[in-house]
Amino acid sequence: MGRPGTRHTTSGRLRRAGLTREVGWFAVIGAASTVAQALLYWVLRHWSPPVLANLASLLVITALNTEANRRLTFRGSAVRALRAHLAAGGLFVLAYLFTSGAVLLFRHYRPTASPAQEALVLVPAFALVTVVRFTVLRLAVFERRRR
Repeated sequence: MGRPGTRHTTSGRLRRAGLTREVGWFAVIGAASTVAQALLYWVLRHWSPPVLANLASLLVITALNTEANRRLTFRGSAVRALRAHLAAGGLFVLAYLFTSGAVLLFRHYRPTASPAQEALVLVPAFALVTVVRFTVLRLAVFERRRR
């Protein structure tokens, strides 16, 4: 038999290790997604207005981001792909409103801004949305039952 409290300490270490792994994968996926989203926005922005370029880039990258997080960040979760993508859809609406608001506000004050400048303004907005996504996905969507 082990010492008193050993099981509790071991489970705490395992949970911290799991959280560290999740945060690490989410950071890698989030950074890649933010860069990809900014680049895709910049490309699309040459042919479409800001809200449409944002919508298209956010749709594509959110789907890829959600699947990458489901497979890598939250692997081991019993959440099925459909539920994960439906939850991400709800987050998508909030992300779209926030990022579109950011780019439209920027365009209001800088109407002659280039698509590259708009994309740079969107990077911190995408990053903030990514932090909110992690929190919601971890706590509500991919929550593991603790006994």
